[in-house]
Amino acid sequence: MPAIKFRGVDFLQFDTLLTDEERLVRNTSRTFIEDNLIPIIEECNRAGRFPRELVKPMADLGFFGASLKGYGCAGMSNVEYGLVMQELERGDSGVRSFVSVQSALVMYPIYAFGSEEQKQKWLPALQKGEKLGCFGLTEPDFGSNPGGMRTRAWKSANEYVLNGEKMWITSGSIADVAVIWAKVENENDQIRGFLVETDRPGFKAQDIHGKWSLRASVTSGLSLQDVRIPTCNLLPATGGLKSPLMCLNQARYGIAWGAIGAAMACYDCALQYAQLRKQFRDQPIASHQLVQEKLAWMITEITKAQLLILQIGRLKDQQRAEHQHISMAKRNNVWMALECARLSRDLLGANGVADDYPIMRHMLNLESVKTYEGTHDIHTLILGQAVTGIDAFNPPEP
Repeated sequence: MPAIKFRGVDFLQFDTLLTDEERLVRNTSRTFIEDNLIPIIEECNRAGRFPRELVKPMADLGFFGASLKGYGCAGMSNVEYGLVMQELERGDSGVRSFVSVQSALVMYPIYAFGSEEQKQKWLPALQKGEKLGCFGLTEPDFGSNPGGMRTRAWKSANEYVLNGEKMWITSGSIADVAVIWAKVENENDQIRGFLVETDRPGFKAQDIHGKWSLRASVTSGLSLQDVRIPTCNLLPATGGLKSPLMCLNQARYGIAWGAIGAAMACYDCALQYAQLRKQFRDQPIASHQLVQEKLAWMITEITKAQLLILQIGRLKDQQRAEHQHISMAKRNNVWMALECARLSRDLLGANGVADDYPIMRHMLNLESVKTYEGTHDIHTLILGQAVTGIDAFNPPEP
């Protein structure tokens, strides 16, 4: 069990901005994480083990596809969904990543781009955790530039044949279905999405070992060699790079909430530690000016991040959130959380690197979160384009 128990973080009466339903969702999620994930997460992190025993309990609470309507999904508001992500990542980024992928990157594309037959087949099973999914966009040579993907699909009579490789795929080796993005060769290389059952001949998933980050999450490389799927496995409403980017937008929104949870965990641990740890004249280190400066910075940035993502969540519930809004939140909140983790580690001194405390685990996890789903720098360019009207990815010729 952890040496310090989480007490909650609310400096500016943030809870008064939430509805009763939103607080109930948050508190239910918080209790679940405290009772089920916190007691085992350090062991999972050490062993590099995904806590699969939590899949069914999370499904029973409606965590998978929480903001989708129908098909057995919970139909939560975007703010309620975000608060679930916050509490999941307060537990561990890897577990939040698993739920994000299942919800925003597998269930959402089926919901948004799939046929009714595909929705009926997959969404209820994914919601119940009876089937697991993964999302195959990133490749060994193409991360920030997914449009350069080399994975190809060839339409032949009543089937598609897929060839290619995907990399850094969460849940790849435990998934029953993969949402694979490929360029269709005989359709002018248009990017389309495909549902690929992972037991099809030619499909292989291999776990990536040696990770110092997201150790409680499964990360895989995928290989597709002449994988044949029926044409009915095409997600019919997909077309172009915009489709997978819409999925990533959903996931980035959840990440922006999740990062706050990780920051809260680190800050609250560091605050309690500073109040207990005595040094110099038998005084707690919380009485030192430099320590207070770090704590003041953290609580200010956490509070700003809360207000930022809540406003975006409210806009999203009104269908008014733009992709650049979500980029701002992902960029700011993950950077903020990583800085909080580093400052908290500093305050704990040598104890900060021991897994009696959650801080080093959060810090290492957040290094991945800062990179995936659009790096800090890529989101900087998205914001830059939004405010200047100039696309720095493809600047105009002089």
